[in-house]
Amino acid sequence: MRLSRLTLHHFRNLGSQDLEFPPEGVALIGDNAQGKSNFLEAIYYLETFRSFRGARDEQLVGFDNELFRVTGTMQATDEECGTEVVTAAFERNGKRKKVSVNGDEPERLGDALGRLAAVVFSPRDTQLVSGGPKERRRFLDVVLSLSQPGYLAAVQDYRKTLHQRNVSLKSGQPPSVVMAWDSGLVKLGASVIQARREWLTLYCESFSNYYARVSGGVTARITYAPSLSLTGVASEQGIAEAFRDALSVTAERERRVGTTVVGPHRDDIQLQLDNRGSPLDLRQYGSGGQRRTAALALRLVEAKSIRESRCRRPLVLLDDVFAEFDSGRSERVLELMETEETGQVVLTAPREEHVRIHSDSLPRWSIKAGVVTI
Repeated sequence: MRLSRLTLHHFRNLGSQDLEFPPEGVALIGDNAQGKSNFLEAIYYLETFRSFRGARDEQLVGFDNELFRVTGTMQATDEECGTEVVTAAFERNGKRKKVSVNGDEPERLGDALGRLAAVVFSPRDTQLVSGGPKERRRFLDVVLSLSQPGYLAAVQDYRKTLHQRNVSLKSGQPPSVVMAWDSGLVKLGASVIQARREWLTLYCESFSNYYARVSGGVTARITYAPSLSLTGVASEQGIAEAFRDALSVTAERERRVGTTVVGPHRDDIQLQLDNRGSPLDLRQYGSGGQRRTAALALRLVEAKSIRESRCRRPLVLLDDVFAEFDSGRSERVLELMETEETGQVVLTAPREEHVRIHSDSLPRWSIKAGVVTI
């Protein structure tokens, strides 16, 4: 499937527009603050129904408007048949979100996720490396929710159970009341942890390879850093037992601080730069270029995961990514992007000469004050 049409209605500053997309994608050219990133944000919203820039839904509604609506039409490729239409809308009054696929509302929002098979590369991605663990957990949750059946339901149910357990702790309920939530928390948490560990184990080598290709030979590694001690633990049942034991050990501390202190909500991804046998934490010691390279490698791994789990070439959204790299890394990124198995490419750039990837084949569109001109 490829994106063949995008219809916008009061998303950010983009007004009302109906645009047909070329099969190869498009390069969107425009000065800063004209709406280039908003345009990519609108497309990616149809993938996850949330902003990749961390904005709340009410912040996406255009000024002096009460709702936004974005509709994407996906056209079959040679190997596929049919079309698919995904629509997402949000009404400020009442904070109501509505999603439909081919005119039908899914029973659960999660059933409509991932229809575009899109991955977005943005300067904001450096927060995946420089930011706190929450950023990296969110990355994992998005990737796994879009690639592994059942993960989204497990992580959502885990959060609900965790919330109820924390309410019991904060209100000073007896230990028996707090422990009533433990069984569900342990079962759901073990499922989440196992999925995260398996995914990171599967793609750790790909991350290292991507990093080395962009950096020019320097290597880095990615490993799972759970809040539980999982040494020697191989099965999901073993994880559940370790989680249950950890809750028992931390019970007194939890009563003092009023919150659950161990579990997948405290997990992290460890990103390390190889340094002659002494790995360095990229978050603490990496240069700006090294952190950007690691973030790009994470997105490339995400794209590979889409290809392998959904058997589709990803729709690649590039938000002026080459501006953040020095000339050497830019050339290596360009070479890598040109050789990866991608589908359509939609990229933004301030000037036409900054269009690097697929420069000969991508049609040029321009944008000014939110209005796209073809």
